[in-house]
Amino acid sequence: MPATAAVHVVDHPLVVHRLSQMRDRRSEPYTFRRLCREIGQFMAYEVLRDLPLAHKRIETPVAQMQAPFLADGTVFLAPVLRAGLGISEGFAEMLPAAKFAHIGLARDPETLAAAEYYFKAPEGLDRHPVLILDPMLATGHSAIAAADRLRRAGAVDLRLVCLLAAPEGIANFHAKHPGAPIFTAAIDERLNEHGYIVPGLGDAGDRLFGTT
Repeated sequence: MPATAAVHVVDHPLVVHRLSQMRDRRSEPYTFRRLCREIGQFMAYEVLRDLPLAHKRIETPVAQMQAPFLADGTVFLAPVLRAGLGISEGFAEMLPAAKFAHIGLARDPETLAAAEYYFKAPEGLDRHPVLILDPMLATGHSAIAAADRLRRAGAVDLRLVCLLAAPEGIANFHAKHPGAPIFTAAIDERLNEHGYIVPGLGDAGDRLFGTT
């Protein structure tokens, strides 16, 4: 990846529309989960646009041809528990051969620091793209902790995927991991005094699973 990677805003109207529905506080958890999964599917197209293709001969109902297929469909999905599971469903539907690395992080409500409580990943992180899936890039602490852990496990091609990003989180993440691109559906205004994105959509984990 380049020395300083870009921030890619996936602002397709179908994504923007669903994101606005997710922001609405009246959206029930089952609706929120569906929308999160669908946005994940749309974002998969952009995040993995550079996957290599290889050609093999097939026969259509009309003629033979050299048809393009994924050269290697292996991609690692690394959802940050628990909120990252919502995005991972959409990516997994587009990538049935994907493998999972799960990262459990808890945010301290006072310091906003991220503490790891679980990590499990398959081998081979150094050979394929590894997508960190976390709906909110707020302070950046969780994303940085996840990237640090995956780097220690061997990941080289890291990409951060989120629904919303705050300018503060983007700056903090790229200060620690300048080579990892960020893919987001929107960049919001700022963080509030509690470290939440404004206008945001609230706590993604609570809204996904109906907790408070």
